[in-house]
Amino acid sequence: MGSLFLVRHATTAASKAGQNLGQRADPGLAAEGEILAARTGAAIGAELAALTHGVVRIVSSPALRCRETAAAIAVAVAAAAEVELDAALRELDYGAWEGLTPEECATRDPALRARWKSDPYLTSAPDGESGRDVARRAFPVLDALDAWLTADRSRGAVVVSHNHVLRLRLTATLGLPLRDYRRLVVTDPGAYSLITFGGQRPVVRRINAAPPEGAPGP
Repeated sequence: MGSLFLVRHATTAASKAGQNLGQRADPGLAAEGEILAARTGAAIGAELAALTHGVVRIVSSPALRCRETAAAIAVAVAAAAEVELDAALRELDYGAWEGLTPEECATRDPALRARWKSDPYLTSAPDGESGRDVARRAFPVLDALDAWLTADRSRGAVVVSHNHVLRLRLTATLGLPLRDYRRLVVTDPGAYSLITFGGQRPVVRRINAAPPEGAPGP
């Protein structure tokens, strides 16, 4: 069965501080994020070995934090091809909320923040994007990858992206209301979800799996 790993990039200084990090800054991983990315790669490598896959593609958002995570995974799984970059997999544009904590967003724009918390799929961040905007650009890329995996069960793919992209996709795959994507699905830094293809419908086998603490780091 074709297997898809959806991976959130590893830890950054912003994720440690609980700050919004969208498209308007491009930091790399924190030191602990580099270690976490290597552990994530080792865990995915072990999963792929157990699933006995042939061709494995790695597709990443062009954000530095994702590229660094994808590079660590590529080393761990001994990927033959270069990491593919696709700008459609970028994080939600937080607009004026970039760099703020949830509390600071609520203080700055209390009414808008309340609407966004109720329905982040249809409500846009100020001068930024909504969840629907993210889905409209990211889902066609993921749909094409799903079709590629379905066509040959020996194929595997790893997508390294961001919090909103992955939560939206998992919510849609599970058939849940997209307005609830922030309430019903969690993706932590460095965690991965596993979806397999080959039957009539994709099967979600893991959600937000954390790599084992004992997995090797650099």
